[in-house]
Amino acid sequence: MSTTQAKSLERDTTGKSQYALWLAGGVVVVLALMAWSITVGTAQMSVADIVFGNASPEQIRVLTVSRIPRTLAIVLSGAAMAVAGLVMQMLVQNRYVEPSTTGVTESAGLGVLIATLVFPGASILAKMGFSIGFALLGTMILLTLIRSIPHRDIIVVPLLGIVLSGVIGAAATFLAWQFQLQGTLQAWTTGDFSGVLKGRYELLWIVVAAASITYIFADRFTVAGLGEDLAKNLGLDHKSITTLGLSIVAVVAGITTVVAGALPFLGLVIPNIVSLIMGDYLRRSLPFVAMGGAVFVLLADIIGRTLIAPAEIPVGVVMGIIGAAIFLVILLRTVKQ
Repeated sequence: MSTTQAKSLERDTTGKSQYALWLAGGVVVVLALMAWSITVGTAQMSVADIVFGNASPEQIRVLTVSRIPRTLAIVLSGAAMAVAGLVMQMLVQNRYVEPSTTGVTESAGLGVLIATLVFPGASILAKMGFSIGFALLGTMILLTLIRSIPHRDIIVVPLLGIVLSGVIGAAATFLAWQFQLQGTLQAWTTGDFSGVLKGRYELLWIVVAAASITYIFADRFTVAGLGEDLAKNLGLDHKSITTLGLSIVAVVAGITTVVAGALPFLGLVIPNIVSLIMGDYLRRSLPFVAMGGAVFVLLADIIGRTLIAPAEIPVGVVMGIIGAAIFLVILLRTVKQ
């Protein structure tokens, strides 16, 4: 083996080792925050009591019915929504879009509202079906509007998404007001895990399956993010991969909205932070986007539960404040460059 080949192999081995170390570190952080989340709440308990079997029967019941389901729901929805935000950014070719700022989340909420009005006795699965369908419709409307713009300025696309969000949100609010369902609509448009119990969060495993498909097709999504013309020149069926990506975003946004409500700025700030550190290669950055999303929501939920305890601030409010501040920093940094 030549000296050049030896150095190349050494760099490759070092890079893989460093990547594995970062992955392990991310997993440790997520697990530590999950353990912390389980112990936060009105009912006092510690990880040591749980591990060594010293928890009371009442504590075990709270743990299995409320704390563990809530923590799993936070991790699953946070990871999946961050991945959905990354996929949307790749397909739209704009770093400043995500489901909650492009009308997708509002469309999902409108779908659940219409399902409630038309079919009052509909099951949660049926409502999720409506939510996913309307979320997919919202993404298609957004893409149609973007393609109609001759010059896609980096700021014009997110502004268009905000306008679309406002229009759909206003329509949903008016409809809810007409039928006195403002409180119900607010529950779907404000992220909150306080009502997540055993038997309610399990459907979030579907969003994990949807997000996992993203990893399988990661290379294709990366190529699609280079633009339609270049993707076609490289032999990619751009229309099919775009449809798949939009379907993933719709499924994740629809189910998460029904179970936990809207999680603002999650799919915006996490992919941007990971991109600044690791670049735009989707297969490499995707695990860190998922872990970053879980960490962000876990921290926001813990802050919401401890800041004015025993009362609780909805996680969507905390994420809106923190996410907006992070987004402004990212935006100002981009403008200076």
